[in-house]
Amino acid sequence: MTARAEEFREELSRRVMVADGAMGTMLYSRGVFINRCFDELNLSAPDLVRQIHQEYVKAGAEILETNSFGGNRARLAAFGVAEKLKEINQAGVRLAREAARDGAFVAGAVGPLGVRIEPLGRTSFTEARAIFREQVEALLEAGVDLLVFETFGNIDELREAVTAAREAAGKTLVLVAQVTIDDFGHLPGGADTETFTREMDALPVDVIGLNCSVGPKAMLETLERMMQFSSKPMSAMPNAGVPQRVEGRNIYLCSPEYMAQYARRMLWAGVKIIGGCCGTTPEHIKLIRSETRSLQPGHKELAAAVEEPRLKAEAMKPVPMAEKSKLGAKLAAGKFVSFVEILPPRGVDASREIAGARLCAGHGIDCINVPDGPRASARMSAQVTCQLIQQQAGIEAVNHFCCRDRNILGIQSELLGAQGVGVRNLLCITGDPPRMGSYPDATAVFDVDAIGLVNIVANLNRGLDIGGNPIGSQTALLIGVGANPGALNMDEEVRRFEWKVEAGAEYVITQPVFDLALLEAFLKRIERVKIPVICGIWPLTSYRNAEFMVNELRVPVPEEFMARMRRVDNAEKAREEGVAIAREMVTRVRKMVQGVQLSAPFGRYQMAIDVAEAIGPR
Repeated sequence: MTARAEEFREELSRRVMVADGAMGTMLYSRGVFINRCFDELNLSAPDLVRQIHQEYVKAGAEILETNSFGGNRARLAAFGVAEKLKEINQAGVRLAREAARDGAFVAGAVGPLGVRIEPLGRTSFTEARAIFREQVEALLEAGVDLLVFETFGNIDELREAVTAAREAAGKTLVLVAQVTIDDFGHLPGGADTETFTREMDALPVDVIGLNCSVGPKAMLETLERMMQFSSKPMSAMPNAGVPQRVEGRNIYLCSPEYMAQYARRMLWAGVKIIGGCCGTTPEHIKLIRSETRSLQPGHKELAAAVEEPRLKAEAMKPVPMAEKSKLGAKLAAGKFVSFVEILPPRGVDASREIAGARLCAGHGIDCINVPDGPRASARMSAQVTCQLIQQQAGIEAVNHFCCRDRNILGIQSELLGAQGVGVRNLLCITGDPPRMGSYPDATAVFDVDAIGLVNIVANLNRGLDIGGNPIGSQTALLIGVGANPGALNMDEEVRRFEWKVEAGAEYVITQPVFDLALLEAFLKRIERVKIPVICGIWPLTSYRNAEFMVNELRVPVPEEFMARMRRVDNAEKAREEGVAIAREMVTRVRKMVQGVQLSAPFGRYQMAIDVAEAIGPR
């Protein structure tokens, strides 16, 4: 490894090196269905993979990437072949080596995990590093000459991958780190060229660069900007343009001649490794190699005007909790608060819901809690319902905001809109999957979960978008989250809750609680986390409703309460008994938490108000 690494660095120091082109789109063009695990083809179709490598060698490629882009445990598990991880990666190295013979360098290709890592996802940095290390160790054992980390859109994830490689291989191995950009030279999360270049420059890698996503024009322009902020050698592996959908297939329209023209420009800009990504073929690489032979920049540095980097705007100081809303002021002052949950209407007439909110306001309720598409149902926008309630009922609302239906662009847009119309109180939730509702075939987005959503809101509260870029102003959104004291896996529930608080949560609302012992145990587990806890209270309406809670919503209901609901002999008495139980729960939790959220089953708002009477003077 040491000798091969020294040879590579020597070659790179004196000339441009040509890498290969696409593997995935080449396999796809030869009839491999897109839903196959392309990495597993190293085992089931080795001749096909080897043949593509050989075609790139013939075209003049000096660096062959192994067919292992998705060869990590997280991605392989989706295809049910995670147990073959080592076998798949090492077969990929063997096939590339057979094609390279003693010529081309064999680079182990490592892509992102395919799952979101903290702070936007549930996979921790430590877990991510361990997953990367497992794949890296398999590639190293098989004898790769270098590693290429490619198509990363998250610098934190790239950092864990690089760290895993350095831990496994030490300082000798050559590492190439590449990210993917949009047409404006930004990472998918929004980080601009200067920001991500400086962060990549600080990584212990030999080469930094770009691959995938865009065609050669945007990549060249971004690389030229990157060179203002880093002196490390740079690599470029663009797509053959942006794919066009033609008769059900993605077609890349940049010709080999067009790619070669831009290869020439990249060479003159100072790129040291050049190849191709999606849509590029051996014909593209052949013409790129021809350009490098005829136009080696050599050691002569071209004069270039270097623009002084602009000063980055600092994050704004968040607005204090007490100044965000009336609810925020009450929570900050330690006052006991009460919410009533009102569902948005199924149609466009919200008069019944507004009348219910007025009724609650008249009886001293502090806020109306408005769910967002509860049980994956299609209803009026929660944000619009909140706006109508605040304008027409004279009471603040809490806007449930779920991740199911929005990508990260829509999330940021709607949060800015909520600030603009004065809906300041949020409850950040992941959301029920569509299969639970009336439209089970509806597409779920889930770009982030509740933890990631809290991070986005906290960023906006500091005047930054998801990529850490200044937006010129800031939001003042009160960040609430959910928790379940009755969760089956309490360790996981507490861990996720603590991540939410670390991300910026300012208060928590629990799922409905009937078993006081579960609430006490949960509060004990989170006592070091000093944010207000609002306890969910649900007035039961019947014994059947209690059974639904236990068997379908998985909310534990003590046998004592089940027996009381079982004994009543008519609907009216059942509702009275449900209110009585809920009032007892309010009295019992009054000194344990800082508020209660009262459900109004089936739109019976008076039931919630009757329960609220047990709160007493505040």
